[in-house]
Order: sequence, then C-alpha cells, then structure tokens
Amino acid sequence: MILSASIRFRERPFAKPLQLSSGIITEITEATAIVRVRVGGVEAEGSGSIYLSDLWAWPDPALSHAQRDAEMRRLCVDLAEYSGWFNDAHPLVSGLDLHARAAALQEDPVPLLARLVCASPLDAALHDAWGQATGTSAFRFFEKSFPVARADALFDGDTVHFIRRFLLPNPVPAVDGWYVVSGTDPLADDFKAFVEGRGFRCFKLKTHGKDPEADARRTVEVYLAARALGVKSPRLSADSNEGNPDAASVMAYLDALKSMNPEAYAGLEYLEQPTGRDIRRHAFDWHPVSARKPVLIDEGLMTQDIFPDIAAQGWSGICLKTCKGHSFNLIAGAWAHSRGMKIAVQDLTNPGLAAIHSCLLAQHVPSLNGVELNSPQFTPAANEPWAGREPGLFSSNDGMHRVSDALAPGLGSAL
Repeated sequence: MILSASIRFRERPFAKPLQLSSGIITEITEATAIVRVRVGGVEAEGSGSIYLSDLWAWPDPALSHAQRDAEMRRLCVDLAEYSGWFNDAHPLVSGLDLHARAAALQEDPVPLLARLVCASPLDAALHDAWGQATGTSAFRFFEKSFPVARADALFDGDTVHFIRRFLLPNPVPAVDGWYVVSGTDPLADDFKAFVEGRGFRCFKLKTHGKDPEADARRTVEVYLAARALGVKSPRLSADSNEGNPDAASVMAYLDALKSMNPEAYAGLEYLEQPTGRDIRRHAFDWHPVSARKPVLIDEGLMTQDIFPDIAAQGWSGICLKTCKGHSFNLIAGAWAHSRGMKIAVQDLTNPGLAAIHSCLLAQHVPSLNGVELNSPQFTPAANEPWAGREPGLFSSNDGMHRVSDALAPGLGSAL
C-alpha cells in the first residue's frame, strides 16, 4: 500500500556545458521523490531521483529554461499527489498506472516526454520502497506471475513471464562506461584524464546531423585521439539528438565515415535516434541503415502504442532510460528482447542515487553498450555524497561502472 509520496528539488550547476543539437545545458534541477509504503505489515521508505532535463525532454525555443523548469516542477508535485496511484497493487502495476496518468495529461502544457521524466522518480521511489520493505532487489519482484492489465495484451497474457526472460538470471559484475564528447569539446585535458587516468575506451559523440561530412570528420578525430592515448580499439556511438533531417543523411554520414577512415567506421557500434521523436510524423525506412549499423530509438520511445511502428520502420533496437519510468523500461525491454532487438542503457546525466539506479538496470539486462553515465563529467559535485560509498561507480579507473551490491534491496537507496 502506498502511504505517502512527496518531491523535493535542488538546483545543480554543470561543471562544463553539455551541448545538444537543441542547445546547451549549463544548469539543471534534480527532483528527488520519497515514497512510503506498507507491505505485509512492514512500513518502509524509498527514494528515486532524476534531472528535469527540460532542454532534452522539452526543446521549445519559445520558452526559457526557467519557464520549462517551473512547469516540470509543478507537474512533479501534481503527480505525487495523484490519488489514483495510492493503492495496494504490485509496484509494476502502480508504476504503469502512473506512466499512463502522465501520458494521458494531453491538456497539460508539459509535453509527453517531459511528463514521463516528471513521473519517473516517483516510480523509482516506489520500487525502492517496496524492496526496502521486503528486503528484495527490485529486479527480483517477478518470481511469480500476476496480471498486468496495462501490458498483458502485448505478451500473450503473461507480462511477468517475459520480464523474467528479459532480466539476466544473475547481474553482471561490471559494465562498460562511456565518455560523452560534445561537438566542440577539446580532446585534451578532461578527455585525456578519463582515457589515461580512468581507463575509458568507449566514446559517445554528440553529432549535429546537419553536415554528414563534418560529423564524419569529428568521428574520425575522436577515434584517432583515443588511439593516440593508447586505446587499442575505441568503441564509438553517435547521437545527433534528432538532428538529422532524414534517414538518407544518416546513410551519407556512414558513407563519409567509411571513406575517411574504415577503422573508425568499424569502431562505430550504433546510432541513437537520428531523426525527430515523433516517428509517425517523421517516418523513415531504417532497414537499409540497420543493415549497416544498429540504429536505436531513444526520444521516440515513450508509450507502448508506438511498438508496432518501431518494428515496422526497421529500428534495430531501443534505448532504455530510467527517466521514462522503471516500470515502462521493464515492459519496453521485455518487448524488444522478445523480438531479438538490441538494447542500450542510456543516461540523462544521472547523479548519485539516479546513477545507482541506471547502473543497476544495466547490470541486470542484456545491454549492448554497458551504461552511459555522464554525471562524473558534467555534475561531479552532485555525486560527492555517494562517491565514497560507491567508488566502483563514480571513480573507477578501469573504464567500467559497478554497484557494490547489485542485489541490494529496492533500487539501492540503502547503499
């Protein structure tokens, strides 16, 4: 039974700007949810957090960051007070109900993806609280099947069975970390520190999507810079954050990259959401691109009604992000896994507790990439209260991330 839910906010400055195709992030709000539950007579409290990354989730140039942020804070509070999710259902059921509530608020000025971001810390806090009350990892809530009304139609009436098949029987001990390279980042001090000092060998490029040859040149530049610092086989991914106009421009980027440097082309492992998030409005045939490199849907993955379009358009797989809701991640991951699609675990500059959640997810699912966690690059101060307790997550020197107890109760707040 959910007894109470609340949200608190804290402003976090970026140590250095994060450049997206939609603009530059220099500060952000961290939303932390606290949920109290009673399970079998035991009361417990859980926590979940996320950055309200408005420029990513709500890239509307007509509104300032302050305006978008204020609306998202307001919606977080509204969702915490939503009476419909104060029930005694399984946390997966309650989490999907909350996700559906956020998706249904079509008259709210906050757009869909941003609404899901606002709901996500509450969903995480609920799973964390349930785990604290039962002494069980949130990834072990699925030993027995139970009805899931909002998802059973996808899974022949047994959603939980497919979630069990999706989750690894044992969490992997560590996962690869990724260093994010924005379009104008110098490949010098910070880059060198993460490569030589912290052992990073995986690099995510924030491409622009407007000039295929320029993006290819930057990709080669990053690849060669990593090689020069001793990385034998750099792993690359490219993310234009919807900056490409169409699939043909993505193919042009791949052609240019292969022509400029075949080794860098071979090192490019996948592409993230090259075109607009509304994949019905921005519908392209991805089969030719997928035949060369995996192309994964990210911003466009918001609700399960889009699943048939993802399959029909030829997307290679999906990006899981905790900012879309823990419950929805489990449903989307189980659906993709059942179809043999690729799965990556991506980031929203998750700090502290949110980083623990994201890493736990990556350690429990068949992740293509490991996990992208870039808060050590952009908001390291937000990690300081946690860094001493989880050095393998926040300050490891082998290019990997790990949570010390991958089967900690809930989603790890007690760590």
